Formats: sequence, C-alpha cells, structure tokens
Amino acid sequence: MSDAPWLTIIGLGEDGLNGLGAASRTALEAAEIVIGPPRHLALLGDLPCETRPWPVPFADGIAPLLELRGRPVVVLASGDPFWFGAGATLARYLAPDQWRSLPGPSTFALAANQLGWSLERTVCLGLHAAPLTRLRPHLAPQARLILLLRDGAAVQDLGSYLVAEGFGPSACHVLQALGGPREVITATTADAPSTGEFQHPVCVAVEVKGEGAALPVAGGRPDSWFEHDGQITKRPVRAMTLSALAPQPHELLWDIGGGSGSIAIEWLLTHRTLQAISFEPRADRAKRIAQNATGLGVERLSVVTGAAPDALQDQPKPQAVFVGGGLSHDLLDWLETHLDTGTRLVANAVTLETEALLLQAQARRGGDLLRLELARSEPLGPRRGWKASYPIVQWSVEL
Repeated sequence: MSDAPWLTIIGLGEDGLNGLGAASRTALEAAEIVIGPPRHLALLGDLPCETRPWPVPFADGIAPLLELRGRPVVVLASGDPFWFGAGATLARYLAPDQWRSLPGPSTFALAANQLGWSLERTVCLGLHAAPLTRLRPHLAPQARLILLLRDGAAVQDLGSYLVAEGFGPSACHVLQALGGPREVITATTADAPSTGEFQHPVCVAVEVKGEGAALPVAGGRPDSWFEHDGQITKRPVRAMTLSALAPQPHELLWDIGGGSGSIAIEWLLTHRTLQAISFEPRADRAKRIAQNATGLGVERLSVVTGAAPDALQDQPKPQAVFVGGGLSHDLLDWLETHLDTGTRLVANAVTLETEALLLQAQARRGGDLLRLELARSEPLGPRRGWKASYPIVQWSVEL
C-alpha cells in the first residue's frame, strides 16, 4: 500500500462542490469509489467514479468499507466529521496512516455565525439518535443551545418537550440546509403552533426562557427530582456521599443497592466523561432507576438487575464504589479481593447491625468514619421543633 491514506473523509456542506477546497476536489478526482448518504451524493451531482449510498443503520456500512482497504475511497459526511459526525466512528476501525479528514464548516459554526452567538458560551448537542431529555441539565433561563435534530418532525417534538418542562416561551431559530441554496431560517417559540413542515437537514438554536425548574449544578439535588418509593439517599447525605466518592473525569462508579439511582445519577451529572453502573436486586426499582436517569439527561447510566456480589461478576472494574444497601461481610471481602488497589469505597449504614459491620471493617482496613445526625424543623403544636432523622454512619476507605 502507498504512503498516502486510502480513505478520505470529506465534510460536505449544502452548497456541494462550490464549498469544497482544493484538497477535497483532488481527493474526489482521485477516488475510485465515493460513499455517502443519498442526499450528499446528490449534492455532488454526476461523478466520474463509482458511487455507493451508505446504508442505514450506519453500522452496516463499516464492514463493506473495510473491504475496500487499499483502494482510494472517499466517504462523505456533513460539515465537520468529528463534531457529532461519522469521523470518530470510522477512525476507530483504521490505523492513523490509513485515513485523513478534510472538514467543512460545522452546522454549529454556521448557526452561531448566522445568529451572532458566541460559540464557546453555547451548548452544542447532537440529538440525531439521543433522547430530548439529554437537554434537561442545560435548561435554565438565558441558556443558549444549538441542537442537531434527526429530521423535521423532531422540531415539533422539541417544542413539545420544552413546553412540558415549563420553557414554552423559549425563542427557537429553526435553521434548515444551512450554507446552501435551500437555506431557510424560521424564528418562532417553543409554544407557537406549527405553521408548516421543516425539512432535513435541520438544527434548532434555542434561547431558553420560561418559568420551568432549572436543575441545580451542585451535588445534593432536591429529592423531588427523583422518582422513588422511599428508598433514596436523602439530599444532605447524598451531598456528603458524593463528596466522599470524589468523582474525577473518566472514572467509573459502581452504585450497589441503587434504590432510586440518585447517587449514580448525580455522579454522572458531575462531568460528561463519567460512567456508572447501578446494581439493584428489585426489578421495579431497576426500571425506575433507568427512568430517572433518562429523565435527567444521563441515559448512559447502565442498570443491572441483580444482587451483589453475584451481579458484579464480569463487570468493568470501577475507580469508586458506593454501597447503599445489602452490605455484608461477604460483599466487603469480595470487593477487597476483586477490585484494584486504590479503588475508593464509600458505604452508608442506618441500622445498628450495619453500623457494627462498618466499625469492624474500619478497625481492620482503616479509612474514615463519619456520623451524620440531621434534624429538620417541623410543626410542634402551635410552635415548631426539631425532628431528628435516623443517624447515618459513613465509612470511606481506599482499598
């Protein structure tokens, strides 16, 4: 094989050949095969080489592409292939010297330049295959969002979602076929009735307005954000627990005895690179955990229905573990035997039996013990008094 990459990924705009630079034109002229979505192929018109439509779903096109290894091939993508595009997916299957990418302006850049928005202060999300609930952590008055949507119908879905969350007055700029002769920009609001159909490719730039609730950014969100049956780590204890877990970018958490999933969900809300697995023996609670995670925009939470330690087998090793339920000598022994040195472990106890277990564990393994005693003011006859909650004993240790 020659030294030149056999695969070129070209970021194509809506103006077709007119928007391509010299390097992209040269790659097209040298290509034996050009592959891309039918819409992109149509933008280029008649080509002297073979053309192939990329199949749906996208993954079905990977194997046929790899069979062309060594021949000059061009794959067409939209705008910048490495910003919510196909570039990163394709690069995973190829050595660095086998491909190159020639990006065009991204839809985000085109939209920001149309509207005069500062791109670094704008939330940019690709929602082609993601639920609209991924927006939830970003919905707050004055926030600006640019959202890539799968098709025109998704524009109406977005409006309905914003209205349901209390942000109906949000200004929505619907931008269709940006950068090409079919470009159309429509200014509306999320709660405005539809006046027509929107066509793909489409994105929506949103200026968030309304009286909807904004999700706090600090750990220890109000309990009301989580559906639960009473099995939930309450807000103040959750804040202390997350502090003890000390999440760092790119880490994985095991949440054992998930309950409502509040610990794992708040862990994921801390940073977009974090991952978590919630283990819950009850199927109804496991289903609720998944629903809570999706509703709060962190559907990447993995939920495993099963009891520890059996359910922990063959799972990727975590950097942090929280045990909120089902703590036992056997589970502690399993964790110490199977997890890597340096794994952070935090366990909370409410009952005397579990507290005794933590005291014994701390005596053997070290770590810190913390006793949390909380009381809230409540009516007491015509006055008010303090109502104490059950004390919590928290053990944190590095294995």
